[in-house]
Amino acid sequence: MKQFFTFCFFVAVLAQYFSFTEYVKEAKAPGDIIIGGLFPIHESVELGNNNCNRFSHARLAQSLMMIHAIEKINQRDELGGITLGYLIRDSCGDVTTALNNTLSFMSKIKFINTEDTYQSSSPILAVIGDYYSEISVPVTRLLNLESIPEVSYGATSGLLSDKTRFPSFLRTVPEDDHQTLAITKILKEHNWTMVGVVTTDGEYGRYAVKRLQEHASKHGICFAFTSVLPEFLVNKKLKGSINETVNNIIENKDVKVIVSFAKSNHMEEIFDQLLQDSRGRNKVWLASDNWSQSADALDTSKWSLTDVGTVFGTNLKSGNASQFKQFLHHLNKTSTTDYKNNSFLMDFLNENNSCTSGKPSIMDLINKTQPSAVFSIELAVKAIAQAVSDLCINKNCNLSTLKPSEFRDALQKANFTLNGKNYSFDENFNLNTGYDVILWKYTSDGILDTNYIVQHYDIGNQQLINNSETPVFDNLIRNVTSKCPSCARGQRKLSYKNQSVCCYACIKCPKNYYSNISDSEECYKCNEKTEYSGEGILLTLTVGIIFLACWNTPVVRSSVRLVSIILLLSLLSTFGSVFIFGGEPSDWKCRARQVDFGLSFTLSVSCILVKSFKIVLAFQFNSRTQNVLQKLYKPYLIIALCMIGQVLICIVWLSINPPEEVYQPEQEIRQWYCDEKLPATFGAMLVYIGLLAIICFVVAFKGRKLPQCYNDAKFITFSMLIFFIAWIIFGPVHVTVTGKYLPAVEMIVILFSAYGILFCQFFPKCYIILFKREANTLVAFREDIRNFSAGKDQDKDGNWCSSSSVSDGIPNPAFSPESVPNPEPSDPHLHQQL
Repeated sequence: MKQFFTFCFFVAVLAQYFSFTEYVKEAKAPGDIIIGGLFPIHESVELGNNNCNRFSHARLAQSLMMIHAIEKINQRDELGGITLGYLIRDSCGDVTTALNNTLSFMSKIKFINTEDTYQSSSPILAVIGDYYSEISVPVTRLLNLESIPEVSYGATSGLLSDKTRFPSFLRTVPEDDHQTLAITKILKEHNWTMVGVVTTDGEYGRYAVKRLQEHASKHGICFAFTSVLPEFLVNKKLKGSINETVNNIIENKDVKVIVSFAKSNHMEEIFDQLLQDSRGRNKVWLASDNWSQSADALDTSKWSLTDVGTVFGTNLKSGNASQFKQFLHHLNKTSTTDYKNNSFLMDFLNENNSCTSGKPSIMDLINKTQPSAVFSIELAVKAIAQAVSDLCINKNCNLSTLKPSEFRDALQKANFTLNGKNYSFDENFNLNTGYDVILWKYTSDGILDTNYIVQHYDIGNQQLINNSETPVFDNLIRNVTSKCPSCARGQRKLSYKNQSVCCYACIKCPKNYYSNISDSEECYKCNEKTEYSGEGILLTLTVGIIFLACWNTPVVRSSVRLVSIILLLSLLSTFGSVFIFGGEPSDWKCRARQVDFGLSFTLSVSCILVKSFKIVLAFQFNSRTQNVLQKLYKPYLIIALCMIGQVLICIVWLSINPPEEVYQPEQEIRQWYCDEKLPATFGAMLVYIGLLAIICFVVAFKGRKLPQCYNDAKFITFSMLIFFIAWIIFGPVHVTVTGKYLPAVEMIVILFSAYGILFCQFFPKCYIILFKREANTLVAFREDIRNFSAGKDQDKDGNWCSSSSVSDGIPNPAFSPESVPNPEPSDPHLHQQL
């Protein structure tokens, strides 16, 4: 720490040495006690020669606020004959310049009038300033060598609340932790959960973003991007950082709200480049106190507030600026010779008076007056005056021997009053006065007003407080959304890697899992007794409803109506059997799941077998063979016989050695699974279903040359092929996969097979019923029979069974005698069947 102080002295002395011939610009007035003032009247320095540039009218006005507050105390004789003087220097927004000028505060100040009639020497017991935290940190360290207190009116970094490191620093504003919490409250109130952030790499910017991120993360608010700009405007990397910031804003098109802790000069550069691209316009800018009242941030000669969008922000508590504005009006009426001790004001007036009268120049200072600065600076002067009163009025003191350390202790304990309200510093020597929420808007005269208060923030209650102007603000931003896409019910959030925690993808919940709220973090397992996700069951029920509603139409009649309904019921049972495979196993589950699947799928294949015989019986055999088959064709008896075979297999399995739940610990993992006990019976069950499927496939294959419009055989063929492929793959997988994954594999195979039957057997018919109604008529069916009898494969009249229909992917139902009464085919055998 001592090395740092030595370094500060060395830098400051060198700077003073190399500039000793230069005229020092300052503002000063004599008094018994001198108050130092450090203001960034110029915002930066030129590279190479270190000359100050970017003259700020707003900062000049702030230095005059200090002068006005001191003069009021002297005029009212509030200190019982003790007068306050001042010495104001320019920090130029630069650490080196600030340290150089701070040295002048560390010795008694001599005042000599122009007529040489008197001279005086007075101590500086306190310094007001600087506005920026980055400058206040080294300045207070330097002043602390002589225990001189620094009272800042704008440096809000939380770092300065550390009294172990900065014992001589006080401020009349809250620290930034309160401001970042207020910003978080604003974002949460308007449901802006994804924002961009612009900041600087100084003490103020780094601390503010850190605290904002901590508060925001607790409320699900994330930063889509964080752009960091160099603190000082002379930095060579500034232009590149501005370009990167502009690109971040343009590329993140879903980010409508941007929080900025940058300086007003930074914002001017950003707006000048950003607004050239239409994608960078119409944003919502939430400004920190660093620029929320700085109209200089927008070059109104190039752009309007309409181009920017909406600008509002948090600002330090505002005071009554009317008396200060009267003070400025009074300056406008006095002679310029009265400003001889204020070189800053003289330069300003001389520059503006070269082409115009003095009145517009003073009016410019009035327009740049920030009520928050009036309040904070006057509080600083009042606090210092109260410390003088406590030391030298309430008790005797010798001003010539008064030590800065004594004055610092008195200042830290001071209780002072402003406009009838009492104030005192907290344990960290801050004043928690609260914040105003400022909205930028145009006045009726077309002037940009940056002092329009729409809300207040109370630090004690941590609450935003509305006022009469709040509805105007709410209406302006009501439709603004800036958040990550919302995940619907039935989905869960999945965070992207290397991105903020609240930016995510939406992932659909897996089978048998659900989420019943939007933006759910997890999918929850369905209650096996009462809840399940049943797309297959819903589809089956939907098909059944369609068939029942169109019961007497040719398409449904041609599908062997009652057998189709039995087939749908068997598919419902098949889909239902899948749910028994999931979850924690038990004895009854182990026994029920295979039996349920075996019987329900056997019933499905039996129904398809009946439909296959029906097709071939209608078209394919000669009359003698057909007469024999018609006697044997008993559909419900066939279904019953097929089911009896599978029932016997299941009875043997369950009676001899039924499946049961087995517990087996494996390497500290508790594992329960179903032991099938008799793999041979399980294999016999599958083989039995396979034999029925082979018969269906062979019979359906024989009907491959039937008319396309009625040919259901090809869809039966496809569904059986799907069944074969699924269960052929299942064989080797069943042998190699063990444990908890085996039921999942079997579930997939069962679903694959059941969906194959549902899609191939019923979806083509539903398509015709719903979207090709002209094909679902007796006329269309009879015409197709005539064409087939005549050897035609295409309907010249363009009916639904034409080649074009097939090429368009229009599926064709199978023919059944009951669907076409009184046909007139030329084929005698066909005529006999019909």
